[in-house]
Amino acid sequence: MWPWEHAVVGYLAYSLCCHAYYRDSPNGLETIVVVFASVLPDLIDKPLAWEFGVFESGYALGHSIFFAIPLAITVGVLTRLLGRPRVGVAFGLGYLLHLPADVLPLYVQRGEFPIERILWPVAPTEPGGHHHGFWETFTRMVGEYWDGLLAGELSTYMWFQLGLMAFVFVLWLSDGAPVFRELVAGSKRVLLEWAGRVTD
Repeated sequence: MWPWEHAVVGYLAYSLCCHAYYRDSPNGLETIVVVFASVLPDLIDKPLAWEFGVFESGYALGHSIFFAIPLAITVGVLTRLLGRPRVGVAFGLGYLLHLPADVLPLYVQRGEFPIERILWPVAPTEPGGHHHGFWETFTRMVGEYWDGLLAGELSTYMWFQLGLMAFVFVLWLSDGAPVFRELVAGSKRVLLEWAGRVTD
């Protein structure tokens, strides 16, 4: 699953959680945290594998349930102690949903179930071939994805992905566009303070 798809899944899950449990929409900080946490496993494993050769594949420590669950619990406890329990929930949901999202789509698409992706180091993933650095590998893979998209070579699964992204964009707007909303409010506050100083 691509990083933006992980972000979409993480935001969808957290927004639904907020509406169902808190009867509220996500705020800007929670949105940033859930999106960051949803791509964090890749930010850990892909550079360490593709750039530095620490791992043989891009599915290792960051994708392991043996690391992810203790990390989510630790962050949850710390954010609760800091009086921000919802931030901990956002982190936990975003991070933990990344793991099945890297396994289940392959089962739906090809009938494969690569459970080893989330069981490092007990069942490490086979090496993914030679990589030429993180940025080069990432841009090549994204280029291939967009080439297929622009050529109109859309599978049923890709249509589902695009539909899900459109739905979550509408959900984000109905949530009040968190992050963008805070940026606008903060900019307005700064401009009003500046205007007040000028008129004084």
